[in-house]
Amino acid sequence: MKVASFDIVFQEIPGEVTLALNLSNCPCHCPGCHSPHLAEDIGEIVNEELLNGLLARYGTMITCVAFMGGDADPAEVAQWARYVKACPQPIPKGKGGLRTAWYSGRTNMPQDEKAFDYVKLGPYIEALGGLKSEKTNQHLYKRIGEEWEDITSSFWRKQL
Repeated sequence: MKVASFDIVFQEIPGEVTLALNLSNCPCHCPGCHSPHLAEDIGEIVNEELLNGLLARYGTMITCVAFMGGDADPAEVAQWARYVKACPQPIPKGKGGLRTAWYSGRTNMPQDEKAFDYVKLGPYIEALGGLKSEKTNQHLYKRIGEEWEDITSSFWRKQL
C-alpha cells in the first residue's frame, strides 16, 4: 500500500479535522473519478516511519486520519488504522482518541470494521454524483457504539 499524497481536509469527515492519505493502486477505475492517477503504482510505501512522521508533524492539528482508497488490500488498510489508533504520539485526542476513516469504493463494510470510526462505501457513479448529491449511491457511516449510523445527509445543503 502506498500514499500518493496527503492533505489536511475539513469536508470529507463532518466535524473532524482530517489528515487524508490518498492511497494509490486503486483497482476500481470508476468512470469520472476525480483522482484517476490513484490507479497508478505511485507514492511512498505505508510504514511506521511514514505514519509516525505525519502524526508528529500534524498530530496537534488533526482529530482523524482517513485512508482514501486502499481497496486492493482492505486488511492492510485496517491494520494501519489500528496502528494510528494505538499510536503514542502526543496528539490532542478527543474523547475516544484519534479517529480513523476509510473511503472505499466497495459496497460492504470491511471485515475488520472495528478498526474504523467512519466508513464511506460505494463506487463513484458519475450520473449519481458523490456524497454531496442527494442521488448518490455512496454512503458515509459513523460508528456509534457498536452500531453504524448513515450520516450521508450531513453533506447535503439545507434549503433556507
